[in-house]
Amino acid sequence: MLKMSTLLLRTLRDDPADAEVASHRLLVRAGYVRRIAAGVYSWLPLGYITYRNIERVIREEMDAAGFQEVHFPALLPREPYEKTNRWDEYGSDLFRLQDRRGNDYLLGPTHEEMFTLMVKGEYSSYKDLPLSIYQIQTKFRDETRPRSGIIRGREFVMKDSYSFDIDDAGLIASYNKHRDAYVKTFDRLGLKYNIVSAVSGAMGGSGSEEFLAPCETGEDTYVLCNKCGYAANVEAMVTKVPPYSGTAPAALEEFESPNTPTIDSLVELLNTKFGPGHEASDTLKNVLLMADGKAISVLVPGDREVDLKRLQANLPGVQELRLFEDADFAKFPGLAKGYVGPQDANKLGVSVYADPRIVPGSHWITGANKKDKHARFVTNGRDFKVEKYLEAAEVRAGDSCPKCDTPVVIDRAIEIGHIFQLGRKYAQALDLTVLDQNGKSQVVTMGSYGIGVSRAVAAIAEQTHDEIGLNWPREIAPADVHIVATGKEAEVFKAALTLAEDLEEKGVRVMFDDRPDASAGVKFKDAELIGIPFIVIVGKALSEGKVEFRVRRTGEKTEIELLKAVTEITSRVLNS
Repeated sequence: MLKMSTLLLRTLRDDPADAEVASHRLLVRAGYVRRIAAGVYSWLPLGYITYRNIERVIREEMDAAGFQEVHFPALLPREPYEKTNRWDEYGSDLFRLQDRRGNDYLLGPTHEEMFTLMVKGEYSSYKDLPLSIYQIQTKFRDETRPRSGIIRGREFVMKDSYSFDIDDAGLIASYNKHRDAYVKTFDRLGLKYNIVSAVSGAMGGSGSEEFLAPCETGEDTYVLCNKCGYAANVEAMVTKVPPYSGTAPAALEEFESPNTPTIDSLVELLNTKFGPGHEASDTLKNVLLMADGKAISVLVPGDREVDLKRLQANLPGVQELRLFEDADFAKFPGLAKGYVGPQDANKLGVSVYADPRIVPGSHWITGANKKDKHARFVTNGRDFKVEKYLEAAEVRAGDSCPKCDTPVVIDRAIEIGHIFQLGRKYAQALDLTVLDQNGKSQVVTMGSYGIGVSRAVAAIAEQTHDEIGLNWPREIAPADVHIVATGKEAEVFKAALTLAEDLEEKGVRVMFDDRPDASAGVKFKDAELIGIPFIVIVGKALSEGKVEFRVRRTGEKTEIELLKAVTEITSRVLNS
């Protein structure tokens, strides 16, 4: 039983100054977590019980699916990560350190290398496969800007599991098995979620899906088609563009365009100079960037912005991506700032990438690479060549669904899970092979599956809180019933304690506010803030042989006879 008179718990009336989202604000105020440093939090008893309940649900579903639990250290040697190139690829996100002998280590951001090496050390035959193993472990990433409390921190807990199979058919079977286990897990946690197509990013691999919990303050943006059900993270959204069907354009024509360094100023000039009807979508925007020190130009229609996050997700291996600065323009004097076009990019040493909307044969109005000059009829394939097409432009509500052409809607969410078909990237790098039925050596194929355990606490809080506090689903709440004894009379506290003890004997988890000096108003506000699913008030109604029963989620209130309270409360709680 959790007794508030002795529980390490201090609720706060004011929001923390750095709180940006509801979960951060309420978890701190309700005494679940406390900030230690930027992106680093400690768990108080109520928070840790809630976290462990989520961990329990995840572990039960992983075990039920036949996956085996292992555990790795958080402190890892450099060598395996060098073999997979991730010592460098992770860049500044890695926490690196040295021991007293000068040997390099890192604090693990993910553990693909360790899982691969474990299986390599134990198994050598196809008869040992398939295998799926998992761990629940603390991870570390040096986030540039930790934010939103425990949603995006430098230290966090993940469940990561990996499947090992002899062939691609086995990988697909393991992937689907994990997917099913995730559905059961998130259903039990009471989360609303969508399963969306995603990109694998630095993890590598092919097939990839995210489990996203819709939330207005979520950092992930995804698209959804209400007609056919298509769903994808914006990074994985596929642009459906028909081939160019216009007539052959006229020859490239340069024209004077002083004081038009922006798309809006250019469109104004076009309508004045060449007649009305010109729009921003007729122009070609050239966004110059440095990608790991290499100059690139990204082409999008003038009425769109480049989504840097989406762009980087579709540039595998690129660690640093930033916009051109004055110093970069100085290195490329052939590029006139504000008047850049793709016509001269190749000879200037700039790689040209284009959004799929810049279809071959289409022509555009764009910069002439000369100050105060633009050009018309600049044609893709004739006047410039695209090195690679990739999804780069911002996604908007109303864009066409790639499956059925229906306009899509856009929503925000918190990523709570991500599953990948990794393939053979890590097995090849670390030489994980087994002998097949014919005695031939085969590289094992892998899948990777993650759940944000600590993040799930915040995601559930975001989806279930109301204007007065937290509002936990019973499966993960720190208790089932919050008993509040009000007044000063000894009989009230005695009756409340007896009720609490009898409920615990029936398997109901109890939090008991037995503080003798706290007012009824303070106790009620704390009960609402803390968010236990059911509240029982032992106070004024006791003189009539009754207690008040409240359902935190709905606000429903009923009076129950004390003599029947244990039976009725137990039934309502355990069947909820």
